[in-house]
This record gives sequence, structure tokens and C-alpha cells, in this order.
Amino acid sequence: MKHLFIINPAAGSRDRTKKYTQAIRAICGSRGLDYEIRVSEAPGHCTELSRSAAETGEEYRIYACGGDGTLNEVAAGAAGFPNAAVTVFSGGSGNDFVKLFSDPEAFFDLEKLLDAQEATFDMIRCNGDLSLNICSVGLDARIGTDVANYKRLPLLHGFSAYAASTVINLFKGISEHYVVEIDGQELDDEFTFICACNGRFYGGGFNPVPEADPTDGMMDVLLVKKVSLLQVPGIIGKYKNGRYRELPDLVTHYRTDKVTVRCDKPTPINLDGELRTAQTAEFSIAKEKLRFFYPKGLTWQV
Repeated sequence: MKHLFIINPAAGSRDRTKKYTQAIRAICGSRGLDYEIRVSEAPGHCTELSRSAAETGEEYRIYACGGDGTLNEVAAGAAGFPNAAVTVFSGGSGNDFVKLFSDPEAFFDLEKLLDAQEATFDMIRCNGDLSLNICSVGLDARIGTDVANYKRLPLLHGFSAYAASTVINLFKGISEHYVVEIDGQELDDEFTFICACNGRFYGGGFNPVPEADPTDGMMDVLLVKKVSLLQVPGIIGKYKNGRYRELPDLVTHYRTDKVTVRCDKPTPINLDGELRTAQTAEFSIAKEKLRFFYPKGLTWQV
């Protein structure tokens, strides 16, 4: 088995390339592992590196060295390849996807990642891209994709960067007109945002659907109707903590394998914190599955 470590120097609040490299060489060298370290040079390069390894047909374990955006890219490159398994060697600002596991801190420990077990996870396809965790359109997407603008500022990491992005984007406009096709219905209305969940956590700790299961072949979709600025503070806390059922007049929950959102103009789309722009966003459970490995003994089922 080969071990490929893909380091993203842009992940998190500072470049951790040197720290990652020292840990990888010390631990993998002491174990006599067949390993390689590659450093991403531009957006999308992690996907290219991951796919190139998977396409060899050799058995690979691929480590996304960074945060959720790095994991998104690496997973997109390896998804659908039966010979390649992926994990995240955490080092980003949010590290949200692994919060579904019983001990997220274990993903910072390479010794534990080398002693691993596997699960097969679903992926979400959005237009031409793949996502492992959570996708969204609307206010939520603007907030989530703008976080990168704040996370490298002093004292703004994780949830605090997300909170700063939230405040700024609230004043840019709360709701927009969308036509949503879901479960045979066409909903033509004003929405604050729409999110499609495969995982459970994003935005530095938001947990909108605590029961989301990345192995069930379904997405948990929340449609949030138009709200006023005065309603936002009372809604955010419940949404963040997965209490959407307490907002039946504003939030509708669906379990589905496909949802299409048609916008009046090109709109930001959030894919695991990565920004895309389109006038139509079609989210569906992808045919590609992902082998995901994690430290032995951890649990993630609800």
C-alpha cells in the first residue's frame, strides 16, 4: 500500500507545510512506509494529485493535509476509485466534516490515522462538482464562502470567522427568489437559503441536521423561507444546534436524493466551503462513493 500526503499551504490561518512535512517524515519513516508528500500549488491541484494517484490502480491511502476545503478537493479526485481511500490529517480552520466522529481531535494525530478502519460514504454532485459534506445556496452560501476572507485575520478562526461573515452578509440582503424542484413539487417563492446535507457540521460548528447519515443514499435538505432581519437572531441559534423542528413555519425538512434550485441570476453556491457560481444548482447523490478511513475505534453513527 502507498501513502500519499497532499498538503494545502493555503488551508487554515497559516501555512503548515513545514510542520506537516516534519511529522510525516518522522512517523512514516520510522514505520518504513512507502509514502510521498506533495504540496498543492493552486486551487484544484489537490484534486489533480488525488486523481492521478487513484488512476494508477495501485492501492492508495490519500491524506488531505488541511481542512474541509482540502478534503473536498482530495475526495473529489478519489471518489469512485475502489483502490483509493481518503482521510483528512486535520489542520484547517474549521475541520467540520470530522466532527461527526466521536473524537474529532484524533484526526490531528498521524499515528492514529495510520491505525485505521474504513467506511464507504456518499458524495453529493452539484452540477459538475462533487461535495462530501454540506452544500448550500442563498444567504448561507454567501456566508460560508466568504469565511475565507476573514479566517486569516487576528482572532478570527473557526466559528468567529463564520460569525463575522454572517454579520456582514446580513446587511447585503437576506432572501432571494428561487424555484425549487424537490420530491415532485415545484416551489416558487422567496427563500433565505437552502442547504443539502450529507455530513453534519459546517461553518465552524453549525450542526443543522444532527441525524444526517453519509451512508444512507439520501440528502437531508432544509428549505428556509424568507425571514426578516429581526427574526434572524432567534433562528440562528436553533439552526446551529439542529433544532429546525422548532421552526415549522420557516424551515421545511426533506430527505431526498435530488433537489434543483433555479435562481434569477448567477448565484454563489457553497460546496464544503468552496465557492461556485451558477444560475441553476442541481444537487443529487452521486453515483461515485468514497472510501473514507479514520482512526480505529471511533464511531460516527447517530
